[in-house]
Amino acid sequence: MRATMIYGPGDIRVEDRDYPAIKMPGDAVVKVAAACVCGSDLWPYRGVKALSEPSAIGHEFVGVVESVGADVTGLAVGDFVIAPFVDSCGQCPPCQNGVTVACEHIAGWGDTDEHGFFVEGAQGQAVRVPQAEATLVKVPGVTEPDDALTASLLTLSDVMATGHHAAVSANVGPGRSVVVVGDGAVGLCGVLAAKRLGATRIIAMSRHEDRAALAVQLGATDVVAERGDLGVAQVRELLGGVLADSVLECVGTKESMEQALHSTRPGGSLGFVGVPTGGAEIPLRYLFDSNIHVAGGMASARTYIPELLKDVLAGTINPGLVFDSVMALEQAPEAYRAMDERRAIKVLLRP
Repeated sequence: MRATMIYGPGDIRVEDRDYPAIKMPGDAVVKVAAACVCGSDLWPYRGVKALSEPSAIGHEFVGVVESVGADVTGLAVGDFVIAPFVDSCGQCPPCQNGVTVACEHIAGWGDTDEHGFFVEGAQGQAVRVPQAEATLVKVPGVTEPDDALTASLLTLSDVMATGHHAAVSANVGPGRSVVVVGDGAVGLCGVLAAKRLGATRIIAMSRHEDRAALAVQLGATDVVAERGDLGVAQVRELLGGVLADSVLECVGTKESMEQALHSTRPGGSLGFVGVPTGGAEIPLRYLFDSNIHVAGGMASARTYIPELLKDVLAGTINPGLVFDSVMALEQAPEAYRAMDERRAIKVLLRP
Protein backbone atom coordinates (compact mmCIF):
# COMPACT_ATOMS: atom_id res chain seq x y z
CA MET A 1 0.00 0.00 0.00
CA ARG A 2 0.96 3.67 -0.15
CA ALA A 3 1.70 5.48 3.10
CA THR A 4 3.28 8.72 4.27
CA MET A 5 6.67 8.71 5.99
CA ILE A 6 8.66 11.51 7.56
CA TYR A 7 12.43 11.25 7.22
CA GLY A 8 13.40 14.52 8.85
CA PRO A 9 12.65 18.25 8.84
CA GLY A 10 10.87 19.15 5.62
CA ASP A 11 11.24 15.61 4.26
CA ILE A 12 7.86 13.93 3.69
CA ARG A 13 7.63 10.97 1.32
CA VAL A 14 4.80 8.72 0.15
CA GLU A 15 6.14 5.18 -0.18
CA ASP A 16 5.15 1.56 -0.68
CA ARG A 17 4.68 -0.18 2.66
CA ASP A 18 3.34 -3.57 3.76
CA TYR A 19 -0.44 -3.82 3.85
CA PRO A 20 -1.63 -4.27 7.46
CA ALA A 21 -2.99 -7.57 8.72
CA ILE A 22 -4.66 -8.82 11.90
CA LYS A 23 -2.01 -9.56 14.54
CA MET A 24 -4.08 -9.92 17.72
CA PRO A 25 -7.66 -11.12 18.34
CA GLY A 26 -8.75 -7.59 19.27
CA ASP A 27 -7.48 -5.99 16.06
CA ALA A 28 -9.34 -4.59 13.09
CA VAL A 29 -7.96 -3.47 9.74
CA VAL A 30 -9.51 -0.28 8.40
CA LYS A 31 -9.31 0.94 4.83
CA VAL A 32 -8.76 4.69 5.13
CA ALA A 33 -11.38 6.85 3.41
CA ALA A 34 -9.88 10.15 4.54
CA ALA A 35 -6.98 11.32 6.68
CA CYS A 36 -5.41 14.72 7.24
CA VAL A 37 -2.41 16.73 8.35
CA CYS A 38 -2.49 18.06 11.92
CA GLY A 39 -0.78 21.14 13.28
CA SER A 40 1.11 18.86 15.67
CA ASP A 41 2.49 16.97 12.65
CA LEU A 42 4.30 20.18 11.77
CA TRP A 43 6.52 20.03 14.86
CA PRO A 44 8.71 17.18 13.53
CA TYR A 45 8.34 18.61 10.02
CA ARG A 46 9.83 21.89 11.27
CA GLY A 47 12.50 20.14 13.32
CA VAL A 48 11.02 21.24 16.66
CA LYS A 49 10.47 17.58 17.60
CA ALA A 50 13.52 15.44 16.88
CA LEU A 51 13.31 12.18 14.91
CA SER A 52 15.75 9.32 15.45
CA GLU A 53 14.69 7.45 12.30
CA PRO A 54 12.15 7.63 9.45
CA SER A 55 8.65 7.22 10.85
CA ALA A 56 5.10 6.66 9.69
CA ILE A 57 3.03 9.75 10.36
CA GLY A 58 -0.58 10.82 10.79
CA HIS A 59 -3.07 10.21 13.59
CA GLU A 60 -6.50 11.22 12.24
CA PHE A 61 -8.57 9.00 9.96
CA VAL A 62 -11.99 7.63 9.11
CA GLY A 63 -12.68 4.59 6.99
CA VAL A 64 -14.30 1.22 6.41
CA VAL A 65 -13.61 -1.93 8.42
CA GLU A 66 -12.01 -4.55 6.15
CA SER A 67 -11.36 -7.35 8.65
CA VAL A 68 -11.65 -8.05 12.37
CA GLY A 69 -9.97 -10.33 14.88
CA ALA A 70 -11.71 -13.19 16.64
CA ASP A 71 -12.47 -11.17 19.79
CA VAL A 72 -14.13 -8.26 17.96
CA THR A 73 -17.91 -8.65 18.11
CA GLY A 74 -19.17 -5.06 18.11
CA LEU A 75 -17.75 -4.18 14.69
CA ALA A 76 -18.29 -5.81 11.34
CA VAL A 77 -16.73 -5.71 7.91
CA GLY A 78 -18.22 -2.76 6.02
CA ASP A 79 -18.79 -0.53 9.07
CA PHE A 80 -17.77 3.09 8.57
CA VAL A 81 -15.76 4.15 11.62
CA ILE A 82 -14.00 7.09 13.23
CA ALA A 83 -10.58 6.49 14.78
CA PRO A 84 -9.57 8.74 17.69
CA PHE A 85 -6.00 10.02 17.51
CA VAL A 86 -4.82 7.27 19.91
CA ASP A 87 -6.21 3.85 20.66
CA SER A 88 -7.50 2.78 24.08
CA CYS A 89 -8.62 -0.37 25.86
CA GLY A 90 -11.76 0.99 27.52
CA GLN A 91 -11.15 -1.10 30.66
CA CYS A 92 -8.20 0.32 32.62
CA PRO A 93 -8.78 2.95 35.36
CA PRO A 94 -7.94 5.97 33.14
CA CYS A 95 -10.32 4.72 30.43
CA GLN A 96 -13.03 4.02 32.99
CA ASN A 97 -12.60 7.60 34.21
CA GLY A 98 -12.98 8.93 30.68
CA VAL A 99 -9.31 9.83 30.21
CA THR A 100 -8.70 7.51 27.28
CA VAL A 101 -5.55 9.38 26.20
CA ALA A 102 -3.92 8.05 29.38
CA CYS A 103 -4.87 4.44 28.65
CA GLU A 104 -2.46 2.01 30.30
CA HIS A 105 -2.29 0.00 27.06
CA ILE A 106 -2.10 2.86 24.59
CA ALA A 107 -0.49 2.54 21.16
CA GLY A 108 -0.13 5.63 18.99
CA TRP A 109 -0.50 5.51 15.22
CA GLY A 110 2.91 5.07 13.58
CA ASP A 111 4.29 3.39 16.71
CA THR A 112 4.33 -0.13 18.12
CA ASP A 113 1.70 -1.63 20.39
CA GLU A 114 2.41 -3.32 23.73
CA HIS A 115 2.86 -6.65 21.94
CA GLY A 116 5.63 -5.23 19.79
CA PHE A 117 3.62 -5.10 16.56
CA PHE A 118 3.86 -2.06 14.30
CA VAL A 119 0.82 0.21 14.03
CA GLU A 120 0.51 2.11 10.77
CA GLY A 121 0.28 5.88 10.59
CA ALA A 122 -3.05 7.37 9.57
CA GLN A 123 -1.79 9.03 6.40
CA GLY A 124 -1.91 5.85 4.35
CA GLN A 125 -4.30 3.52 2.59
CA ALA A 126 -5.01 1.21 5.54
CA VAL A 127 -4.34 0.90 9.28
CA ARG A 128 -4.33 -1.97 11.75
CA VAL A 129 -6.24 -0.80 14.82
CA PRO A 130 -5.32 -2.49 18.12
CA GLN A 131 -8.04 -2.71 20.77
CA ALA A 132 -10.45 -1.98 17.94
CA GLU A 133 -13.74 -2.49 19.72
CA ALA A 134 -12.93 0.04 22.43
CA THR A 135 -11.15 2.44 20.09
CA LEU A 136 -13.23 2.77 16.95
CA VAL A 137 -16.60 4.51 16.85
CA LYS A 138 -19.10 3.15 14.32
CA VAL A 139 -21.09 5.78 12.45
CA PRO A 140 -24.66 4.47 12.59
CA GLY A 141 -26.61 4.30 9.36
CA VAL A 142 -23.71 5.56 7.24
CA THR A 143 -21.67 3.44 4.83
CA GLU A 144 -20.56 5.93 2.16
CA PRO A 145 -20.72 9.50 3.52
CA ASP A 146 -20.54 12.36 1.04
CA ASP A 147 -17.54 14.70 1.00
CA ALA A 148 -18.99 17.22 3.45
CA LEU A 149 -20.03 14.60 6.01
CA THR A 150 -16.70 12.78 5.65
CA ALA A 151 -14.87 16.01 6.48
CA SER A 152 -16.95 16.65 9.59
CA LEU A 153 -16.61 13.05 10.77
CA LEU A 154 -12.85 13.31 10.33
CA THR A 155 -12.64 16.35 12.61
CA LEU A 156 -14.05 14.24 15.44
CA SER A 157 -10.88 12.16 15.31
CA ASP A 158 -8.96 15.10 16.79
CA VAL A 159 -9.55 18.80 16.14
CA MET A 160 -13.25 19.07 16.96
CA ALA A 161 -12.83 16.84 20.00
CA THR A 162 -9.85 18.96 21.05
CA GLY A 163 -11.68 22.26 20.57
CA HIS A 164 -14.56 20.84 22.59
CA HIS A 165 -12.12 19.76 25.32
CA ALA A 166 -10.78 23.32 25.50
CA ALA A 167 -14.30 24.68 25.88
CA VAL A 168 -15.31 22.13 28.52
CA SER A 169 -12.07 22.72 30.43
CA ALA A 170 -12.76 26.47 30.38
CA ASN A 171 -16.25 25.92 31.79
CA VAL A 172 -17.96 27.39 28.73
CA GLY A 173 -21.72 27.49 29.08
CA PRO A 174 -24.83 29.59 28.50
CA GLY A 175 -24.27 33.29 29.08
CA ARG A 176 -20.47 33.03 29.29
CA SER A 177 -18.10 35.29 27.38
CA VAL A 178 -15.29 33.45 25.59
CA VAL A 179 -11.96 34.35 24.02
CA VAL A 180 -10.28 31.86 21.67
CA VAL A 181 -6.51 32.24 21.26
CA GLY A 182 -5.41 30.50 18.06
CA ASP A 183 -7.02 30.52 14.61
CA GLY A 184 -5.85 27.12 13.39
CA ALA A 185 -8.24 24.20 12.99
CA VAL A 186 -8.38 23.54 16.75
CA GLY A 187 -9.06 27.17 17.59
CA LEU A 188 -11.76 27.38 14.94
CA CYS A 189 -13.33 24.20 16.32
CA GLY A 190 -13.07 25.81 19.76
CA VAL A 191 -15.19 28.69 18.46
CA LEU A 192 -17.78 26.18 17.22
CA ALA A 193 -17.63 24.28 20.51
CA ALA A 194 -18.20 27.47 22.50
CA LYS A 195 -21.23 28.33 20.37
CA ARG A 196 -22.55 24.78 20.74
CA LEU A 197 -22.26 25.04 24.54
CA GLY A 198 -24.25 28.26 24.64
CA ALA A 199 -21.68 31.06 24.97
CA THR A 200 -23.24 34.41 24.10
CA ARG A 201 -20.08 36.38 23.28
CA ILE A 202 -17.23 34.66 21.45
CA ILE A 203 -14.10 36.63 20.56
CA ALA A 204 -11.74 34.99 18.09
CA MET A 205 -8.17 36.29 18.12
CA SER A 206 -7.05 36.18 14.48
CA ARG A 207 -4.85 38.25 12.19
CA HIS A 208 -5.76 36.37 9.01
CA GLU A 209 -8.81 37.50 7.05
CA ASP A 210 -9.76 34.04 5.78
CA ARG A 211 -9.52 32.44 9.19
CA ALA A 212 -11.31 35.32 10.87
CA ALA A 213 -14.14 35.03 8.34
CA LEU A 214 -14.44 31.31 9.02
CA ALA A 215 -14.43 31.96 12.78
CA VAL A 216 -17.41 34.27 12.32
CA GLN A 217 -19.15 31.64 10.19
CA LEU A 218 -18.60 29.10 12.99
CA GLY A 219 -20.00 31.37 15.69
CA ALA A 220 -17.57 34.13 16.67
CA THR A 221 -19.29 37.41 17.49
CA ASP A 222 -16.10 39.48 17.37
CA VAL A 223 -12.55 39.26 16.01
CA VAL A 224 -9.48 40.80 17.62
CA ALA A 225 -6.32 41.11 15.53
CA GLU A 226 -4.19 42.81 18.16
CA ARG A 227 -1.83 40.85 20.41
CA GLY A 228 -0.23 41.41 23.79
CA ASP A 229 -1.46 44.32 25.92
CA LEU A 230 -3.29 45.84 22.95
CA GLY A 231 -5.17 42.60 22.43
CA VAL A 232 -6.12 42.40 26.11
CA ALA A 233 -7.30 46.02 26.01
CA GLN A 234 -9.44 45.29 22.97
CA VAL A 235 -11.03 42.29 24.70
CA ARG A 236 -11.76 44.42 27.76
CA GLU A 237 -13.33 47.12 25.59
CA LEU A 238 -15.52 44.65 23.71
CA LEU A 239 -16.73 43.12 26.99
CA GLY A 240 -17.67 46.43 28.59
CA GLY A 241 -14.63 46.89 30.81
CA VAL A 242 -14.14 43.31 32.00
CA LEU A 243 -12.18 40.33 30.69
CA ALA A 244 -13.55 36.99 29.50
CA ASP A 245 -15.28 34.41 31.67
CA SER A 246 -13.66 31.60 29.67
CA VAL A 247 -10.55 31.52 27.48
CA LEU A 248 -9.43 28.74 25.14
CA GLU A 249 -5.67 28.43 24.51
CA CYS A 250 -5.22 26.52 21.26
CA VAL A 251 -1.61 27.12 20.22
CA GLY A 252 0.90 25.91 22.82
CA THR A 253 3.53 28.68 22.93
CA LYS A 254 4.66 30.95 25.74
CA GLU A 255 3.12 33.92 23.95
CA SER A 256 -0.24 32.25 23.42
CA MET A 257 -0.46 31.17 27.05
CA GLU A 258 0.35 34.68 28.25
CA GLN A 259 -2.28 36.08 25.88
CA ALA A 260 -4.83 33.61 27.18
CA LEU A 261 -4.09 34.20 30.87
CA HIS A 262 -4.23 37.96 30.58
CA SER A 263 -7.51 37.80 28.66
CA THR A 264 -9.19 35.86 31.51
CA ARG A 265 -11.06 37.74 34.22
CA PRO A 266 -10.20 37.13 37.88
CA GLY A 267 -12.07 34.02 38.89
CA GLY A 268 -12.49 32.98 35.26
CA SER A 269 -11.45 29.76 33.58
CA LEU A 270 -8.79 28.90 31.02
CA GLY A 271 -8.80 25.69 28.99
CA PHE A 272 -5.49 24.85 27.30
CA VAL A 273 -5.13 22.29 24.53
CA GLY A 274 -2.26 23.67 22.45
CA VAL A 275 0.54 21.10 22.35
CA PRO A 276 3.31 22.72 24.46
CA THR A 277 6.34 23.59 22.35
CA GLY A 278 8.54 24.79 25.20
CA GLY A 279 8.43 27.89 27.36
CA ALA A 280 4.68 27.93 27.97
CA GLU A 281 4.97 27.81 31.76
CA ILE A 282 2.02 28.80 33.90
CA PRO A 283 2.87 31.54 36.46
CA LEU A 284 1.57 30.18 39.74
CA ARG A 285 1.70 33.52 41.53
CA TYR A 286 -0.49 35.09 38.84
CA LEU A 287 -3.01 32.26 39.26
CA PHE A 288 -2.84 32.62 43.03
CA ASP A 289 -3.54 36.34 42.89
CA SER A 290 -6.26 36.16 40.24
CA ASN A 291 -7.98 32.89 41.21
CA ILE A 292 -8.04 31.82 37.57
CA HIS A 293 -9.00 28.19 37.06
CA VAL A 294 -6.73 26.38 34.58
CA ALA A 295 -7.49 22.96 33.13
CA GLY A 296 -7.05 21.07 29.91
CA GLY A 297 -4.37 19.04 28.19
CA MET A 298 -4.64 16.30 25.61
CA ALA A 299 -8.26 15.67 24.65
CA SER A 300 -9.81 12.26 25.21
CA ALA A 301 -11.39 12.19 21.77
CA ARG A 302 -12.82 8.68 22.26
CA THR A 303 -14.85 9.97 25.20
CA TYR A 304 -16.22 12.97 23.32
CA ILE A 305 -16.91 11.46 19.89
CA PRO A 306 -20.33 9.86 20.63
CA GLU A 307 -21.75 13.15 21.92
CA LEU A 308 -20.35 15.23 19.05
CA LEU A 309 -21.26 12.62 16.44
CA LYS A 310 -24.96 13.03 17.21
CA ASP A 311 -24.79 16.73 16.36
CA VAL A 312 -22.77 16.13 13.20
CA LEU A 313 -25.29 13.56 11.95
CA ALA A 314 -28.18 15.87 12.89
CA GLY A 315 -26.55 18.68 10.91
CA THR A 316 -26.46 21.06 13.87
CA ILE A 317 -22.67 21.48 13.66
CA ASN A 318 -20.43 21.40 10.59
CA PRO A 319 -16.82 21.28 11.81
CA GLY A 320 -15.66 19.99 8.42
CA LEU A 321 -15.54 23.62 7.30
CA VAL A 322 -12.04 23.83 8.81
CA PHE A 323 -10.76 21.83 5.82
CA ASP A 324 -9.97 24.42 3.18
CA SER A 325 -7.94 22.09 0.98
CA VAL A 326 -8.35 18.52 -0.26
CA MET A 327 -5.42 16.64 -1.81
CA ALA A 328 -4.64 13.12 -2.92
CA LEU A 329 -2.47 11.04 -0.58
CA GLU A 330 0.36 11.24 -3.12
CA GLN A 331 0.37 15.02 -2.58
CA ALA A 332 1.18 14.69 1.14
CA PRO A 333 4.51 16.56 0.76
CA GLU A 334 2.64 19.52 -0.74
CA ALA A 335 -0.01 19.28 1.99
CA TYR A 336 2.69 19.71 4.63
CA ARG A 337 4.22 22.64 2.74
CA ALA A 338 0.84 24.33 2.40
CA MET A 339 0.12 24.11 6.12
CA ASP A 340 3.65 25.02 7.13
CA GLU A 341 3.48 28.13 4.96
CA ARG A 342 -0.05 28.93 6.22
CA ARG A 343 -1.50 28.62 2.73
CA ALA A 344 -3.98 26.12 4.17
CA ILE A 345 -5.76 25.88 7.51
CA LYS A 346 -6.07 22.10 7.36
CA VAL A 347 -5.59 19.68 4.47
CA LEU A 348 -7.74 16.58 4.00
CA LEU A 349 -5.95 13.68 2.30
CA ARG A 350 -7.76 11.18 0.11
CA PRO A 351 -5.95 7.83 -0.37
